[in-house]
Amino acid sequence: MSVTYVIPQTMTVIEITEFGGPEVLKPATRPTPMPGEGELLIKTGAVGVNFPDTMQRQGNYPPPPGTTDIPGLELAGTIVGIGDGVSGFTKGDEVCGLVSGGAYATHCILPAATALPLPKGYDMLNAAAIPENFFTVWTNQFDGVQLTAGDTILIHGGSGGIGTAAIQVAKAFGATVFTTARNIEKCKACEELGATRAINYTEEDFVEVVKEATGGTGCSVVMDMVGGDYFNRNLEVLAPDGRMVQVAVQKGAKVELFIPTIMAKRIHYTGSTLRPRTTKQKEVVAKAVHENLWPLFEKGDIKPLIYKTFPLKDADKAHALMASSSHIGKIMLTVDDAA
Repeated sequence: MSVTYVIPQTMTVIEITEFGGPEVLKPATRPTPMPGEGELLIKTGAVGVNFPDTMQRQGNYPPPPGTTDIPGLELAGTIVGIGDGVSGFTKGDEVCGLVSGGAYATHCILPAATALPLPKGYDMLNAAAIPENFFTVWTNQFDGVQLTAGDTILIHGGSGGIGTAAIQVAKAFGATVFTTARNIEKCKACEELGATRAINYTEEDFVEVVKEATGGTGCSVVMDMVGGDYFNRNLEVLAPDGRMVQVAVQKGAKVELFIPTIMAKRIHYTGSTLRPRTTKQKEVVAKAVHENLWPLFEKGDIKPLIYKTFPLKDADKAHALMASSSHIGKIMLTVDDAA
């Protein structure tokens, strides 16, 4: 893109017109924001659709204070504006990055601290599929439970965006991977990505499968996105001194815990979210991801798995697909000049 690009006064966005189903997502026109100190203005090329977006649409995941109400947590695009105090970037650079909101739009403000160059060989669509899932995987698998080579990890929700990323990263760093998915097709996809055993949770008990496969010991790490009644079953499947990290609670946030189980097994339990973190905190994750995962993307050892793309105006259809749970990997939005 030419550095003489003229920033339009208005932009197309996707608004949540009211809380509800996918149909509440509607295109609208808003003023184009200008970058402040430490910020970049991005002309959006592609956007990732994530589970937190659907929660926000339903009114269950409000944006942090001071954040736009426009949904969208990750994007790739071209820098068309640079705020004060930013160095290392020029207009026309193609970048991807993590935002706290606002990616469902033709233009978006991206903190320079969390902006990363596209991996070599990547286009905007594939680069936009990286930040939310792979940042999440890195901070949970390594900052959270210190995954190391030789670990045996159980990853729930293996066929989703986070799950497909988590399987690949864990495998690349020398872990043995078990995962759960809802049908044979999804289990097959997980095993093709590197899982030693994908467990069809509609027909099999993951506790029994993992314990049998590990000689009764259980796994050393659990990465859970389910919550609810999975919580105590996760404790059961963990080996002594096991570690569990909570990434989401799709089946419920409240559980009953028999504390002596934690004590007897010496279990370490943690969890995290990305969106509420400060820019400085996200910068730490961005640097670690760039240093440790970018070489793997560029060598082809790991990659985002894209299931289907929709134009920005059809964000409602993308959300409907996500609600169906029929996808394997990422659902994406693409943005063109006519959006």
